[in-house]
Amino acid sequence: MKILNPPQAFATLGHPDRLAVFRLLMRFAPQGQRPTDIAATLGLKQNTLSHHLSDLAACGLIRATRQGRTLLYSVDLDATEALIGYLALDVGRARPDLLAPLLATKDRTMADTFNVLFICSGNSARSIIAEALLRDLGGGKFTAFSAGYSPKSALNPQAIDILRRNGHEVENLRSKHVSEFQAEGAPVMDFVFTVCDTAAGEECPPWPGQPITGHWGLPDPVKATGTDAERALVFAQTYAALRRRIAAFVELPFESLSRIALQARVDEIGTDAATEEKA
Repeated sequence: MKILNPPQAFATLGHPDRLAVFRLLMRFAPQGQRPTDIAATLGLKQNTLSHHLSDLAACGLIRATRQGRTLLYSVDLDATEALIGYLALDVGRARPDLLAPLLATKDRTMADTFNVLFICSGNSARSIIAEALLRDLGGGKFTAFSAGYSPKSALNPQAIDILRRNGHEVENLRSKHVSEFQAEGAPVMDFVFTVCDTAAGEECPPWPGQPITGHWGLPDPVKATGTDAERALVFAQTYAALRRRIAAFVELPFESLSRIALQARVDEIGTDAATEEKA
């Protein structure tokens, strides 16, 4: 377990804006985010955010990596594990009455079917494409759903067109608000994936059942410009990227993977590290 200074880490997270930055980066973990995107999502000034990022890095909870000319900030998951472990095992003395409710997750690795939810901002294109793909590629092992934080009244016609041209049924697809899956009586999810940065940046209460989560962000094809052919090409590229990721996902050996291993594989797919080899 990574060693860090717990009082310094807790003091750093005690500031509401620094805590908001850390919580936002956790929603993208293990991927990193640009400071400009963090500032825009949280409504922080760039110079203020710079101080918060510096403080979080100083106590070891986040790290910065350079990707070309871009500086990306991401959560240090080993340090986060150490901090949570310190709170649970040292401060909490590993009391079972404290830990048991947190660890009471139903083992779904041997389930007949898995419930999977894809979320994007408008639920009109990317998440709809993902829902149709998993429904048709999953071999009956998955029940696919999709939703958005600001769902459109109608599905994007180019998204529907790319699905039809690839042989997918589209008649039962509809745009839905994410709250539909947070209401009492909603299906309990085993996996929840965000497929756009806007959705990943949204505040969301903990999902019942503690599903495996992942960020599989892709650019919004709806925002593509150019000729009809050029926009259609962007939708085709989005469809292809989602198909690669979902094809890799359905091939995972769920029966033999622990939750930790399964989370790691989901994270790999989200960065296309696993899927590019198959392309």
